[in-house]
Amino acid sequence: MPLVETLPVGPDTAQWEVWGTVARLVVTDPARLGQASHLLQAELSAVDRACSRFRPDSELREVCRAGGRPVRISSLLAELVGAALGAARDTDGAVDPTVGGALCALGYDRDFAQLAGRVVGPGVRVFPAPDWRAVQLRGRELTVPHGVQLDLGATAKAVAADRAAARIADRLGTGVLVALGGDIATAGPAPENGWQVLVQDRPGDPACTIRLPGGAALATSSTAGRTWGRPGELLHHIVDPATGKPAPTVWRTVSVAAFTCLRANTLSTAAIVRGHGAPALLGTVPSRLVTPGMHVLRMGGWPQ
Repeated sequence: MPLVETLPVGPDTAQWEVWGTVARLVVTDPARLGQASHLLQAELSAVDRACSRFRPDSELREVCRAGGRPVRISSLLAELVGAALGAARDTDGAVDPTVGGALCALGYDRDFAQLAGRVVGPGVRVFPAPDWRAVQLRGRELTVPHGVQLDLGATAKAVAADRAAARIADRLGTGVLVALGGDIATAGPAPENGWQVLVQDRPGDPACTIRLPGGAALATSSTAGRTWGRPGELLHHIVDPATGKPAPTVWRTVSVAAFTCLRANTLSTAAIVRGHGAPALLGTVPSRLVTPGMHVLRMGGWPQ
């Protein structure tokens, strides 16, 4: 993810820890920062209540406990599940919300802030994800097959960034950038020289600064940022649905620019899963791929 933790905080900027990462908010009108912070915090709280797989009272957990029966859900959860199923459809299942059980089997069964540094036993047995098409969403009626655990993590975070940025710009009339770890959404008028974004996953990784116009988005998916396990058995959080295991680390990071954070996140995550097939997947989309050896591949007009 971009190193938002190391960036300065000024009168137009606020940041805090959330969901095991850092939320960063920047506005073009500093007088609106306090109101914008409240709007972003409210949006994140609503998304957490709707779809967190780490809190037993979330809507999503209740649906997964329904034993395969249809459940009437909120419009917010319907939007989040719809986004996740759309990502699965658009990537032919490379980004799949039914990997929740596989993640739990790998030890990722709690908020990552509590998981970091935890040692998991060797030889964890995992299984391929169920077919995402078995999850049925009809309007606000959701049916999750018995035994299936949904994980909306990546796409829900991207949708939250998109929703919050649009809401802040609409209500407060200010340009805004919302960064949730590696997911960045913007809305409203950009600063004079655009949004300057540092793209770098970890200290020592290749870095570059790009300019995002107003309304553009960026997502970075990483196999290095969220790891756990033991020396020689490190795991990461991007699961290949076909195997139920972490995707092979063909790419250390993939960054994608698009006009929604959801689209950027969908493509960056799918690229990690596709491995050597990532260039064909991304095609002419502006993207930056970094190998484990720190070699950089730029595609689709990504600036040099």
